[in-house]
Amino acid sequence: MTSHPVTSHPSTSHPVPSRPDATRASYDTVAVDYNELLKTELEHKPFDRAMLAAFAEKVRDGGGGQVADLGCGPGRVTIHLEGLGLDAYGVDLSPRMVAVARRSHPHLRFEVGTMTDLDIEDASLAGALVWYSTVHTPLEELPLFFREFHRILAPGGHLLIAFKVGDERVHLDHAYGHDLDLDVYRFPPERVAELLREAGLVEVARLVREADAHENTPQAFVLARRPEPPV
Repeated sequence: MTSHPVTSHPSTSHPVPSRPDATRASYDTVAVDYNELLKTELEHKPFDRAMLAAFAEKVRDGGGGQVADLGCGPGRVTIHLEGLGLDAYGVDLSPRMVAVARRSHPHLRFEVGTMTDLDIEDASLAGALVWYSTVHTPLEELPLFFREFHRILAPGGHLLIAFKVGDERVHLDHAYGHDLDLDVYRFPPERVAELLREAGLVEVARLVREADAHENTPQAFVLARRPEPPV
């Protein structure tokens, strides 16, 4: 959220529950401008592309299969995954984001949905991408998301999660040229990895890079997989 000018306020010290209705409304508001501002962002982020490439290679090496881009927004990373040889589709909380994604990439599938209750069969996905999609969720609620990701991944399937590094909440009043109402959370990478392990996902790799010119914090990427049952 910090790649472009924002108006924000420091976090409070006590836990604050997630607010999916406010998040949905905010992204419905900014959907068109968000797409225009960020559609070429990956071109300038070699480390981000490297982690996406590693994720795609792991999925292909495992035999391939469907990959869900969870919290896909306007589909800018979904189309990148397709370019990496994956059978990718997107799911997002915001109906207007999904509408933009469908207009921008009409040959791909995009659905409205919530990451805590996905309309996806158990153990059916070869991969799941969570590209900054949990940044509006407090750390205390991540286990619910991670258990859902474990449920939908096939044994041997891979998960890649990207997030902002820190240990605080920042409230955004204005971004992407619009007034909005968003809480943005930053997470310690070691704690995210620990919660993934507790959900039954095994860490494969981790990358933490420094903030670029348009970011306020370092960025982290954790690649994990659902283990296959012992023979």
